[in-house]
Amino acid sequence: MNDSMSIIHLMINASLVVQLVMLLLLAASIASWIVIFQRGMVLHRAKQGHRAFEDRFWSGIDLNELYREAPPEQESLGAEHIFRAGFREFNRLLPKTGSAQAVLDGVQRVMRVAWSREEERLNLHLTFLATVASASPYIGLFGTVWGIMGSFQSLSMAQQATLSTVAPWIAEALIATAMGLFAAIPAVIFYNRLSAQSNRLLGQYEDFAEEFHSILHRNLQGRGEREAA
Repeated sequence: MNDSMSIIHLMINASLVVQLVMLLLLAASIASWIVIFQRGMVLHRAKQGHRAFEDRFWSGIDLNELYREAPPEQESLGAEHIFRAGFREFNRLLPKTGSAQAVLDGVQRVMRVAWSREEERLNLHLTFLATVASASPYIGLFGTVWGIMGSFQSLSMAQQATLSTVAPWIAEALIATAMGLFAAIPAVIFYNRLSAQSNRLLGQYEDFAEEFHSILHRNLQGRGEREAA
């Protein structure tokens, strides 16, 4: 390939506007890969933690003992966070409230708040990937349009229209388009993948909260029956 038409040479000698577009797309691509790896590790750890906690929860361990074993609420994550928040509220309301339904309603509200915080944690920065996926092709297209405009300007000033006159402008325009796609394609693929993983985990957290709520409901029923007897 002619050195004057190499990709590096075209990028260095591109117009200022096209260079800014390329730098913006390169920065967006690097940032999106950082988010992809970071979110991937967070979700992987969340899945492992959820499996470990559910195995412990369904092993038949006493709930009070499990609560004592759990880390502080600020450090607990996932279903463990939901369990700790719900059981703490259960123990707080039980001596103060005579109504079992009021206790269960309070527990459900607290677990819903804990679930919302987990949703925010798992989906953190995913909107950035969605933004890169949707905006990058248009930013690249802007660079393409600018390059084509430059090619027409060079044609208007040239004595004779030749391919060498417009080729560099068209080439840098196509590089801007390629960089837009280079940034957008991984972002949209991993946004969909990470969002699906996050939604599956959140669904599992929601199922756990419902099951835990049912366990507390049965405990309250058993307590009421024993007190009545």
